[in-house]
Amino acid sequence: MAPLKKRIKNTLIYYLVMAMVGLLRALPRSTALAMMRGFGSLAFTLAGKEREKTIRHLTWAYGQEKSAAEIERMGRAVFRNLAAAAADAFRLPKILDAGINTLVKSKGAERLRQAYDRGKGVIVLTGHFGNWELFGAWVAQNGYPTKVVGRNAYDPRLDRLIVNMRNQAGYTNIARGKGTRELVRALHDHYCIGMLVDQDTKVEGVFVDFFGRPAHTAVGPVILARKFGAAILPAFIHREPDDTYLIEFDEEIILEKSEDEEKDLLINTQKISDAYERAIRRFPEQWVWMHERWKKQPGDMIEQVES
Repeated sequence: MAPLKKRIKNTLIYYLVMAMVGLLRALPRSTALAMMRGFGSLAFTLAGKEREKTIRHLTWAYGQEKSAAEIERMGRAVFRNLAAAAADAFRLPKILDAGINTLVKSKGAERLRQAYDRGKGVIVLTGHFGNWELFGAWVAQNGYPTKVVGRNAYDPRLDRLIVNMRNQAGYTNIARGKGTRELVRALHDHYCIGMLVDQDTKVEGVFVDFFGRPAHTAVGPVILARKFGAAILPAFIHREPDDTYLIEFDEEIILEKSEDEEKDLLINTQKISDAYERAIRRFPEQWVWMHERWKKQPGDMIEQVES
């Protein structure tokens, strides 16, 4: 059991979140977005550690082409966009009531239909970008049976809040690292599986290039697609200037297949990383740059093996 101090802290956070959810759902959307963008700017100012990581990562990616002032403006925009995305995610029941297609549009959705109609399941490759919760809701609400792979929240009460919202939107959650059998069943049942592999996690992975640096990237999508014949379809949702959203479906990733499976795994995982980088470069302010995407490095892994 968690220490008393931690339990009290988590309880206070939970009730604060629930109060915020209630307020955001009661307010007009424009007011909710404005309020949360203000909180995002405040967080950028006060959250020193997260701000430092954001600026550091943006500098790694853009330091050769943008000034320090431009990178700081990008960093602030990252926090504001993430806060606005949270507002819409928590307002999901209201968005569903109005019809999700009134807020979320799509481009290239025929690629999803073509992949789905092959009957072997679709791995929809997306990221912590734009508003991924609305993306999952859009896929489910437009007639595709959908599951998403996600990490459990640290607090079971917050986890229930997130899972219940997803269930209400018509898609279900598979706990990351614990649902291999469920993933396999879902592909056999012709589901769309949402996978977000744009973060450095503890799952099996390989190092590939991402913004010019080695990044430990999950190989699960490639292994599943190769074994079961599922399509890998990159797709990303971004916020438009008028505060609507657009989902753009990229070209399907065609897997390299040879007798050298290890080499194929690297090539195909690099294709996934490239798809992420293309999307993020178009709308850099809409990705979670505060995440330690390059935390593990090849040398670290060698030291672990040797020790």
